[in-house]
Formats: sequence, structure tokens, C-alpha cells
Amino acid sequence: MKCFTSSLALLAALLIPLSVLAEKGPAVKDYPVDRVAEDVYVIHGPLGTPGPENQGFMNNPAFAVTDEGVVVIDPGASVQSGEMLLRVMAKVTKEPIIAVFNTHIHGDHWLGNQAIRDVYPDVPIYGHPKMISLIESGSGQSWVDLMERLTEGKTKGTRVVGPNKAVKNGDEFKFGGMTFRIHHFGKAHTTSDVMIEIPERSIAFLGDNVLNNRVPRIDEGSIQGNIEACKRIMETGAKIYVPGHGPTGDASVPEKFQYYLKTLYSTVKKYYDDGVSDYAMKGKVVEALDAYSEWSGFEKQVGKHVSLAYLQIEEAEFQ
Repeated sequence: MKCFTSSLALLAALLIPLSVLAEKGPAVKDYPVDRVAEDVYVIHGPLGTPGPENQGFMNNPAFAVTDEGVVVIDPGASVQSGEMLLRVMAKVTKEPIIAVFNTHIHGDHWLGNQAIRDVYPDVPIYGHPKMISLIESGSGQSWVDLMERLTEGKTKGTRVVGPNKAVKNGDEFKFGGMTFRIHHFGKAHTTSDVMIEIPERSIAFLGDNVLNNRVPRIDEGSIQGNIEACKRIMETGAKIYVPGHGPTGDASVPEKFQYYLKTLYSTVKKYYDDGVSDYAMKGKVVEALDAYSEWSGFEKQVGKHVSLAYLQIEEAEFQ
């Protein structure tokens, strides 16, 4: 009866009147879903940044099918991305969604909450308290506006639906035979990052604390803090790691990303100590990071990363 009722609710939500559709951007196409562990699935989004071509969808929405129902992690960048997740999920299971986790403030990961709430109005959505605070102070609407602008209106119809349940480091939530353990190690990619471990499946969802084959935007974060977050999540001993963007893999995924950050920071520190300006050292740092030159976003972000590392090193010198 539970499955039948939830299926009717999903059908009703997806059969939207034409008058409402006219006010929304187009549907995101269905992407393949990958089984990455027993009862755990990931839709690996395309690499790149939000634009009209990908309609803003480029993260890795995930879901775990527990004995109690489905738990979703980071449902995507818009109501359209969230609706795509619901369609793809329905091909795997008819069980209802019983919980949602959001990993951090960046809207490409959580604006899909809306689609889930439209079908399951009482579902709890979990996030870090700083994420909740940022959304309430205006960052949520800023992300809605940004995604609509970057996609040239293709995310239109998306509204702010943020977490309503705060989590902290060490919290554990048990759903149908699976434990969802929260890891927060302070400022890393942002101030609001959580990573989610399912120890029964030896899997960890990393949010944007780790990317694979893509260079991140880290303007709001701490390079040293992100290095520490990588170290701490690897100490869990998980065998499977799901990055915020890019392919899922083993421990080499966080290791390789951490090495990017370590190489960036140590190389900038070397030239900083020699009195070289951030502008003058850029070529040398790019050379040191050559192994990452084919990663999506490298050319666009690496200059910013040199400047950020320089500023963070300079700040540390005066503390």
C-alpha cells in the first residue's frame, strides 16, 4: 500500500498542467544510473560548469534503497534536475523517499530538493547549520537566480527549498538497516560541508570536498582545511568514494584530489618564501600541477587557486 500511494503521488506531481509547464524551463534528459554498491546508486552528471547545454545539471545525485525507504543525497541543481532524479529512481525502486541529505551550500547540489518536496511534502532534509543559515540570509535565492542566468532560463520554476534539519559531525541516522554517519571537519570546500558515510556499504559521499577529473571553485574555502578533510575521510577506511563531481572510485579518488591541493599549497609557499609574487609564480605552479592539466576547469581555475593559496599563506603568516 505504501508503494502504491507514493507511486500515485509521483505520477500526480509529474503530470503537471500545461499552464504551469509554460512557466518552467524544459525537462532535464534522463541520465544513466550506476550501481556503485549494494542498494546504492549514483547518477554521474557531466563534467563542466552550469550552462544551457547541461541545463545546470552536473553534480552526482545519489540514493540508497534501505529496508525502510529511499535516502537521497544531493538531488541536483534545479527542480528539473530533481524531477529527472525521481524518474530515474523510479526505474530502480518504487519505495518512497524517507530522507534527503545536502552536502553544502552550493545550489548545483541541493536546488533539486524542490522536486522531492513536491511529491513528499513531509520528508526531512538534512544539512549543516551554516548551510541553513546561509540559505535563510539570502544565499538560497542568489543560487536560484545564478542558475537561471547561467542556463539562460532553463532552470526557471526552481524555488528555494533548503534543509530543515541541522546535522553536526558524528551524528548518525539509521534507516532500514543502513547508517548514515555525518562528517564535518570545519572549513574545507566551504564553511558548510558535510560528508556522509554508510559504513555497512563501506562508501562515503564527499560533496565538493573532493572532485574527480574536475578542478573546483574554492573561493569560500580553506585549502589547508580541505586537505585535512580529505585526510580525515580516508581514515574511515571506506572502500568506495563518491565525489561531488566526476567518477566514483576507490581511495585513489580523494588521494589524487588531496595531492592537487597539497601540490598547489606547497609550491605557492615555496615561491612565497622566496619573495615571488602570485602573478610571477603562476607559470611555475601550473608546471607543478601538470598532471591535472586535462581536468575540466583547470585553465579557468588554476590562476585563481594560486592567488587564493598566496592570500591564505599570507594570512597564516600574520596569525
